Amino acid sequence: MTKFADLHIHTFYSDGTSSPEEIVQTALQAGLSCIAITDHDSLDGIAPTRLAAQGQDLEIISGIELSTEINGKDIQILGYHFDEKNSLLLEAVHRAQAARVERVKTMIEKLKGLGVKDIELEEVCRLTQSKSVGRPHLAAILKEKGAVKDISQAFDKYLGEGCPAYVPKMKQTPQEAIALIRQSGGVAVMAHPMSTNKDELIRSFVEAGLQGIEVYYPNCPDVVIHYYAKLAQKYNVLATGGSDYHGKAKPNTYMGKARIPYEVVEQLKAVAHR
Repeated sequence: MTKFADLHIHTFYSDGTSSPEEIVQTALQAGLSCIAITDHDSLDGIAPTRLAAQGQDLEIISGIELSTEINGKDIQILGYHFDEKNSLLLEAVHRAQAARVERVKTMIEKLKGLGVKDIELEEVCRLTQSKSVGRPHLAAILKEKGAVKDISQAFDKYLGEGCPAYVPKMKQTPQEAIALIRQSGGVAVMAHPMSTNKDELIRSFVEAGLQGIEVYYPNCPDVVIHYYAKLAQKYNVLATGGSDYHGKAKPNTYMGKARIPYEVVEQLKAVAHR
């Protein structure tokens, strides 16, 4: 029997809506054998998900999605199979979470200048179980307050890149995130390159130590998947994948919508700690 994995899942410890217990039950219902918890700039969801999976036929591997920026463009770097107690990684995560809070605070001030005055930092932060607060949480509050009709409009009108309330992320480059993951014994993978549209940078990331590309991603035409599979082959890096599951926050994407054979997990394990 073929085993499958979904290596891109968010809990309510970042911008997902599901608890660890709900994640485990959903993964089992989806027929998955392995999942990776990849919360944004947070490790808080990994241990509770492992605890929830005890006694179940479901493997939980360590993961994270690190926020980076280069030439004004947001790029996400996934990390897998790292040492979760690595001091440099933990320090970097704490810095990133503090920067996230400051970023949201600045966006709220910008919104006030645009006439949206009834939003407080505390109510935004209450939407996540950690300090990994971000634009999706602020967008949810904008919708709740009636300032926009839906999450998409919040990004299109206020929070998206180039919009009036947008604030750039913490100045960590993809190369720095790759180095951070590698020094903690992990495997560094570029998240959803088809969404980033910066393929010309992939070579430099590989030269900096990138070990994989997230090839299999939901809601993508086969021709796009094939293109990135060829690109991973060209650069001799792993072709990973996952659903980017966020629970109710992304209703058009379900867990396992993009999945990979378990052999890829075994390849990740073989590459880790090199």
